[in-house]
Amino acid sequence: MQQLLPKLIAVAVLCGFGLNVNAQRACQEGPDGSSVQPGTGAPCVNTVVSAVPFLRINPDARGGAMGDAGVALSPDANALHYNASRLAFSEQDMALGATYTPWLQALGLNDVYLAYLGGFKKLGDNQAVAASLRYFSLGDIQYTDDNNTPLGTGKPNEFEIALAYTRLLSENFGLSITGKYINSNLASGQQSGGQIIEVGQAIAADIGANFRSEPLGPSGNILSVGAAITNIGNKITYTQDTIRDFLPANLGIGAAYTFNLDQYNQITITAETNKLLVPTPCDGTSKCKQTQTEINNQSPISGIFSSFSDAPDGFSEELREFNFSIGAEYWYAEQFALRAGYFHEDQTKGGRRYLTAGLGLKYNIFGINLSYLVPTGNQRNPLDNTLRFSVLFDFGANPE
Repeated sequence: MQQLLPKLIAVAVLCGFGLNVNAQRACQEGPDGSSVQPGTGAPCVNTVVSAVPFLRINPDARGGAMGDAGVALSPDANALHYNASRLAFSEQDMALGATYTPWLQALGLNDVYLAYLGGFKKLGDNQAVAASLRYFSLGDIQYTDDNNTPLGTGKPNEFEIALAYTRLLSENFGLSITGKYINSNLASGQQSGGQIIEVGQAIAADIGANFRSEPLGPSGNILSVGAAITNIGNKITYTQDTIRDFLPANLGIGAAYTFNLDQYNQITITAETNKLLVPTPCDGTSKCKQTQTEINNQSPISGIFSSFSDAPDGFSEELREFNFSIGAEYWYAEQFALRAGYFHEDQTKGGRRYLTAGLGLKYNIFGINLSYLVPTGNQRNPLDNTLRFSVLFDFGANPE
């Protein structure tokens, strides 16, 4: 059994998040006034910090094979993670999906995984309700004190329960709202700094929108544009400390275009950008807009608004906080799919860069999706060379 801290570091850092602002490399002002690393002069690494980063782990093998893009894709049972408003356009009456994602297998941690269960039910032609359960297990842990004295064992875990309602406001435009309960039990009952560690809990909400065009041209091509703000909620803490941490609120904007080549062949191209709506940490230079204490005292809503203008290096650093995904999906006879994609994140904001690939199979009401991640940068990813899969059941599908 491994120690808790290495697992937490691996999960947080490899997801593109930090565990502690003070743990990041110090910065200084360069000759041109920009923030650089001492000695090397390289751009300052100033990763945005968030609690419960498991909320931003993509649990969907379909989108995972398309560079983790999914805000504007066609509706399916895993849409709640990206944008629940997609479900208002579903032609299926009901669907369920389950995904299993091995986590950090490249580091030999075989007991860490993410499980996801989602589904929706249409309520007439214009509205739908949906629910999902996300469970993240950190495996078996041997707790020790500062002297490495055993303090017992535990099984840290985190989960999220989400309920969503989505409705068409017109034939081409839908909105959704999602409510969430978040529970993070990392080391409850243990002590840290003289304080008893408790279960972290939070309530959050998502807001989503989706526009889908009428069929375009003689082939009936479809344009879809989606946007969602997720994880808007109260700050979270694990002790009685007055300092609380932000949830990973996120803005996602994407578009997808589907080409109907003929009766049997269909291709979808999608592009997406995401930005964490969390205050940028002070990098230690005089260019900080706020002190770290002022950042810690911000409310969640204030943090969301300030996240667009608080980067120490100004607008150029704000742009570096956007990551980008592109993906493609090919379907043959709506039964066999091939997928590929690419994810890009700036080196100063996490540095995750990887290619993705996958396939899908569908027969009658049953479908399965597989995805595989190929690293292309120096930053290791917890899904390096790992196969993850989703199973789907479209109960309202037409057997024809």
